[in-house]
Amino acid sequence: MPADTAAPPVVACQQLTKVFKHPVWLRTIARAVDRLDLTVHKHEIFGLLGPNGSGKSTTIKMILGLLRPTSGRIAVFGKPPSSVVTKKRIGYLPEESYLYPFLNARETLDYYGRLFELDPRTRAKRIDELLDMVGLSHAQHRQVREYSKGMQRRIGLAQALINDPELLILDEPTTGLDPIGTRQVKDLILELGRRGKTVILSSHLLADVEDVVDRMVILYGGKIRGEGTCEELLAVQSRTTIEADDLDEDTITEIDRIIRERTGGTKSIRSVHAPRQKLEELFLGIVEKARTERLATSGVQAGGPTAAFLRADDEPAKSADELIESLVTTDDAPPPTAAPRQDAAAPKPDQSAEVIDDLLKPEPPPPSAPPPPGPPPGEDRGDVDDDVIGSLLDGPGGKDKP
Repeated sequence: MPADTAAPPVVACQQLTKVFKHPVWLRTIARAVDRLDLTVHKHEIFGLLGPNGSGKSTTIKMILGLLRPTSGRIAVFGKPPSSVVTKKRIGYLPEESYLYPFLNARETLDYYGRLFELDPRTRAKRIDELLDMVGLSHAQHRQVREYSKGMQRRIGLAQALINDPELLILDEPTTGLDPIGTRQVKDLILELGRRGKTVILSSHLLADVEDVVDRMVILYGGKIRGEGTCEELLAVQSRTTIEADDLDEDTITEIDRIIRERTGGTKSIRSVHAPRQKLEELFLGIVEKARTERLATSGVQAGGPTAAFLRADDEPAKSADELIESLVTTDDAPPPTAAPRQDAAAPKPDQSAEVIDDLLKPEPPPPSAPPPPGPPPGEDRGDVDDDVIGSLLDGPGGKDKP
């Protein structure tokens, strides 16, 4: 789904700056982010690139409200990052997986599902789908402390998706993953993009970002050094590539002669070589062949399809009353036609102050939601230890977490 540049931006940053100072002497240690102007549009897969220490993670933490900027302003869904209302609409996978080591995978997802106040049936269904999607169904009852780093990244990705977020922020999501997991994460990002989600992907692995993003910025020293779509940034204007079926030497020589003749000898064929597949394609092909031969492995199993509630073709199931009413209700009015989409240009840096002022206008607080219903009697909880989860939720600040 193309980015909606006409709608208010999901994330807008104006002159964002973060300076880390010595706690005693108050001298500047590092200027992690330096006067950053950034806009992420609705339905956009946005890449945040840069080497280690370029300010990617610091920018993300300020967008999430985990760090306070030294100067500048941020709006997320039209509100300040500190607004609790927006937290339910965000999914976040940090650079390091911070998980409770004594919980197993199922208990971990159940815990985060309760933080988002999902009802028991929805939690159980999503947990099953996510565990199958990340390939951990067979290890769901093992404690997280026993997981490898790649397995912890997989369960971390699952917890970032448990609330079906509108904005998904992934900080180095493929760190520790094997090529199979890396390909799965990229496919998932593309699927979320087709469904209309907004994704911010931060990475220094350029190949991972190039395959999925709509637009990207390249940071260095906390400043934007390059910005645009993949086509705008990667196209080489001084060369032309022609791909054909296998040609013999005489045909190649004749083509080179024609090029030299028509350009006055100023241009010619630079090189001739057979195309080769990517190493990722070779690796995945070998693994898939081994799986068809049913070779045993003690590692992560193949991930299942994208969870149903995350797929673009998924629609919420209707209740019995809604289904009956939809069958007996007639509507003679013609269906509304979709209004033509207007491609508005992205806000210019000199307009960012007006954009953020509009986004930060106070809105009336939403009505408080009723507490989620308890699990029905006799429901199978999947060996989830309710006492352990309850102690975490009732601990200091547990119930106030979004």
